[in-house]
Amino acid sequence: MQRKKAPKQVALDQVEQTPPVSPRDLAGPGFPAQPDRLTNHQEDDVDLEALVNDVSASLESLYPACSMQSETVPLLQNGQHARSQPPPSGTRSLQPQASPRLQVQRSQPVHILAVRRLQEEGEQFRTSSLPAIPNPFPELCGPGSPPLLTRGSLPPSQAAAKQEVKIFSEDGTSKVVEILADMTARDLCQLLVYRSHCVDDNSWTLVEHHPHLGLERYLEDHELVVQVESTLASDSKFLFRKNYAKYEFFKNPTNFFPEQMVTWCQQPNGGHNQLLQNFLNCSSCPEIQGFLHVKDLGKKSWRKLYVCLRRSGLYCSTKGVSKEPRHLQLLAGLEDSSIFSLIAGRKQYCAPTDYGFCIKPNKVRSETKELRLLCAEDEQGRTCWMTACRLLKYGMLLYQNYRIPPQRKPLLPSFSTPVRSVSENSLVAMDFSGQTGRVIENPAEAQSAALEEGHAWRKRSTRMNILSSQSPLQPSTLSTVIHRTQHWFHGHISREESHRIIKQQGLVDGLFLLRDSQSNPKAFVLTLCHHQKIKNFQILPCEDDGQIYFSLDDGNTKFSDLIQLVDFYQLNKGVLPCKLRHHCIRVAL
Repeated sequence: MQRKKAPKQVALDQVEQTPPVSPRDLAGPGFPAQPDRLTNHQEDDVDLEALVNDVSASLESLYPACSMQSETVPLLQNGQHARSQPPPSGTRSLQPQASPRLQVQRSQPVHILAVRRLQEEGEQFRTSSLPAIPNPFPELCGPGSPPLLTRGSLPPSQAAAKQEVKIFSEDGTSKVVEILADMTARDLCQLLVYRSHCVDDNSWTLVEHHPHLGLERYLEDHELVVQVESTLASDSKFLFRKNYAKYEFFKNPTNFFPEQMVTWCQQPNGGHNQLLQNFLNCSSCPEIQGFLHVKDLGKKSWRKLYVCLRRSGLYCSTKGVSKEPRHLQLLAGLEDSSIFSLIAGRKQYCAPTDYGFCIKPNKVRSETKELRLLCAEDEQGRTCWMTACRLLKYGMLLYQNYRIPPQRKPLLPSFSTPVRSVSENSLVAMDFSGQTGRVIENPAEAQSAALEEGHAWRKRSTRMNILSSQSPLQPSTLSTVIHRTQHWFHGHISREESHRIIKQQGLVDGLFLLRDSQSNPKAFVLTLCHHQKIKNFQILPCEDDGQIYFSLDDGNTKFSDLIQLVDFYQLNKGVLPCKLRHHCIRVAL
């Protein structure tokens, strides 16, 4: 009777009958074995059981959720476990036995993929000696992408190149600013305002200045600074300047477009109330017409022609004031051109008036032959032509630029500064004589209160001067020099220079500055803009009870210093044609 061998003994016999493993069998499919390395170590004993245990421990540390259930669980060729639920303890597994092809004995070699192939397939590989480090940026990696940032995975705004731009101020100082390629003129102005600690009232602009051509223009808020800089000549530059009239035509369109200069293909229903809507509407066809002095291309001569401005360009009539198509000749187009104002037209181009402007093609850098130079009869006419060119060229972009700053201010509280400019709508006359303050609605009562407050300032300043003076014979001179710390005081400048500054920063009502008088060394001059005209008012000193005061109305209203005078006329018109609203300012970068 032949005895049957025990199962354990059968397994041992199978191990003994297993053919010897050659080093070449350890290489995975598709990867040739390294003969020089393995052949030289054929005599070394390889512990296959320890190798399998090491691989199992590595896989268990990398995949703790899929831990091995038993030593005989089959391994797939990529090193992962077969997904099968472990049988309950104390019961036999009812699952069918794995096929001989997938069943792995402890005494059989396991095909291990090389690290080189794992890297080629783009899979993650970790050795058992390194701990499992979690990915700190899971949102940057999709489910099928590696956890490392590759080229092109960053957003385009972050991957944009930076460029240095040099900005000049009115006093000649400059600053080099590093900006992104997609930064607009409005964004750069906000950056300069933030770094210069200025008041951001949405009136700062960048100026494209061409000294060799005698031209300059204000960049629109949506224009890219880097793109404009690429078209500048070597001696051209950017200026940082105020421009209160940048969007003034949206507030008072009738002041910018005289009725005799505007014509329509179809009469608008709302008259001037729909003037801007018709300019912004592409389906409408507004026209600006009138006489202009036109300089011939390549010549020094000027001719006075009847000109009309349409969406397609600027045309002149070859026969009087006729606007028939056969009599119209194209002077310049607006699509690939920019509108500039002449700085010194009379001196450089022999212009007939001081109110010149230019339509400059974008491709022109330093040549003057292709510049279309024109001159108006007055400042209102030039402003009308240049504003109409901006509206017809940019359309709704200008209105969006006008509406965007109030919408963006709540979104950027950390980069915006409080607006401290005086507005007529935010200032009212108040009476604080009682226990509670009240608004004075009667104009006569408000004027009487203003005069009474002026006398109260004089008495209070007299007491302060007596208390602060070093001796009765040497009164304090603070009231005579304190105005020099204010932005609206420009010191020793000429009348022409003050007018030039007013024109540069916008001919809007209430724009002003103060300067020293050239005719009287003890007096000062208030330069004020009203209805696009510049007027000068002399501030004379007067003496009362041994104290020096300043007055605009021959001593009827006296002020101890110029700061009180400016504060008073910001609230009250008095003898001036309008209240003081905006002051001219120069900032050192």
